[in-house]
Amino acid sequence: QVQLVESGGGLVQAGGSLTLSCVASGRTFSVYAMGWFRQVPGKEREFAAAISGSGGSTRYADSVKGRFTISRDNAKNTVYLQLNSLKPEDTAVYYCAASNFAVISDFSFWGQGSRVTVSS
Repeated sequence: QVQLVESGGGLVQAGGSLTLSCVASGRTFSVYAMGWFRQVPGKEREFAAAISGSGGSTRYADSVKGRFTISRDNAKNTVYLQLNSLKPEDTAVYYCAASNFAVISDFSFWGQGSRVTVSS
C-alpha cells in the first residue's frame, strides 16, 4: 500500500519561502508521477504542481507558475515543492499525491496534508 508523509509546512511572512517534502513508501517510487495539491477550508482541493516518474516533465497551475518548483529525488523516494514569493492567498493545506502512471495523469493516493500559513 502506498503511503505518503508530508513535512515542511509552517507559518511564513508574505514574500518568504518554504520547502515541502513528501516521502513515499510501499512501491517503486521512481516509476510513478507525483503531485502537489492544496485546499482552503470550504473550497475544493486544487492542483498545484506535478512531475512525471522520470522527473523529465513538470506541470504547474497558473496561480503558482514561476513561484513554485516541484522536484523529486528518486534515490530518497521523496518529492519536493519549493514555494517562493509566497502570498497570503497561498495559505492552505498542501497534499502530496501519487499516480498509478508514469506520466502526469490522475492521482490515486494522498498524504495527510501539511499546513502552510502566509501572513501579510
